[in-house]
Amino acid sequence: MRNSVSDHSFYIESDEEDDHQEKHLDKSEENGDGNESDSSNYSNDDDDDNHNDRLESKPSSYNPAWPQSYRQSMDIYSSVPSPSLTFLGTPSLSHLGSSFLASSLTRRHTPEVLPSLHKPLISQAEEDQPPQRRSSHTLLPPLPSRRSAIKKFPDEKSVAHELLVSRQSSYGQGVLNGINVLCGVGILSTPYAVKEGGWAGLSLLFIFGMLSYYTGILLRYCLDSQPGLETYPDIGQAAFGTVGRIIISIILYVELYSCCVEYIILEGDNLSALFPNAHLNLGGYQLDARHLFALVTTLAVLPTVWLRDLTILSYISAGGVIASVMVVICLYWLGLVDHVDTQSKETVLNLSSLPVAIGLYGYCYSGHAVFPNIYTSLEKRSQFPAVLFTSFAIVTVLYAGAAVMGYMMFGDSAESQFTLNLPTDLVASKIAFWTTIVNPFTKYALTMAPVAMSLEELIPSNHTKSHMYSILIRTALVMSTLIVALKIPFFAFVMALIGSFFTMLVTLILPCACFLRILKGKTSPIQVVTCILIIIIGSISAVIGSYSALSKIIHSL
Repeated sequence: MRNSVSDHSFYIESDEEDDHQEKHLDKSEENGDGNESDSSNYSNDDDDDNHNDRLESKPSSYNPAWPQSYRQSMDIYSSVPSPSLTFLGTPSLSHLGSSFLASSLTRRHTPEVLPSLHKPLISQAEEDQPPQRRSSHTLLPPLPSRRSAIKKFPDEKSVAHELLVSRQSSYGQGVLNGINVLCGVGILSTPYAVKEGGWAGLSLLFIFGMLSYYTGILLRYCLDSQPGLETYPDIGQAAFGTVGRIIISIILYVELYSCCVEYIILEGDNLSALFPNAHLNLGGYQLDARHLFALVTTLAVLPTVWLRDLTILSYISAGGVIASVMVVICLYWLGLVDHVDTQSKETVLNLSSLPVAIGLYGYCYSGHAVFPNIYTSLEKRSQFPAVLFTSFAIVTVLYAGAAVMGYMMFGDSAESQFTLNLPTDLVASKIAFWTTIVNPFTKYALTMAPVAMSLEELIPSNHTKSHMYSILIRTALVMSTLIVALKIPFFAFVMALIGSFFTMLVTLILPCACFLRILKGKTSPIQVVTCILIIIIGSISAVIGSYSALSKIIHSL
């Protein structure tokens, strides 16, 4: 396997290396006190390839703040595993998927904590424990001690060996990761977005696409500005301190939680469209088709959220890219071959409901939470702009294609998901329906995992070994998404709210604000003006779109 290392070479160091590492840690502890969140304490390095200069700077102290599991959980959520990797026998993949029910493993192997050499996140007693042995009931490799888990950083290539295999993504895998994050259930609502804003409103899709690409590049500049920055929360802490890290993390986690609510609504809508007569009587209380299938979906995904190893799900979820393409192909087949057409009227511009379209189009580019992970995982980080551009170009073509064909077919009768407009008796319709239905079953657990892992970090240390706490947290999260989905069963309006508020913050406003704060005094006037303009656009879109979406939800209730 390319760039692979054996179990022993991954974990074991010589005694001389251990002693040298201990001295380095002690020295770093003496020099690192009091430098928790002040970004001015770090030497700036604009050259991404000059690793030696980075080593001479003080080690990063951004990562110890909550959430420590962000890097690991988002890697699980976003990565399309390489075909060359095996399910078993690859230590990095096994550890990456084994955070559930083992919070000590999460805290010990999260890539975020590795640069933070001067502030260990585990107790001294845990450091002195010998390596754990392979148990008879697991195929996971033995856990290394803290001493062997933290490695020296001699050069960029060895770092790629010693951290995780995800650090060795090629250009193609980076593009797939980007598409997998960007292209999701939002593609189902693009015809409805055209209905809400008219044909002219479709221009918002391309405008938001260009702005989102630019802010994605800004995140790269933020990551390169100081050593040790690897994730979006790291950027938030570098810009606004620990408070900025926590606020940004909460925003990102609430956005992920909201996506899980959308999955439940989607399943209920599509399954009830296929089986409209389904119902269930429970103690005199009757469940109609939508409520019944929402409940069934929740019970079906619950065991996947309990999974100890999410590696297999990450492989299956990589089919999300194929699923999105398949649904668009089915839509075009129905329109061009089966000649499905409702002969409904079309609108050029609809100003009254254009704010709803703003949120729906904005939701299409809600991938910035993972862009730092994709960037730091690339084997050649200089390829990131090309990776990002290719990903945005492909998903924009898919979104625009679905929007144009769907609106031409259904016009102003377009539903919140174009699958609900499809005739259920055609083969292409059935393929589109079941592709849409099956995909969220693999996405749900991966989307909820970062939220659950962040809450598990808050469990008191004396209870971290209790599996019951993790099960209770994850069960409560899943059941709460069911309750929210049943109380607010409006797929398009919930998506518009997510896109208007959370996506505008994460995609447009915060990247520009962090960029201006971190690189203050080093930016050109054009960059400053551009960032301010994007912040204004994002703020206006967030206020107008959120108000309109909330108004629609309240009116519908």
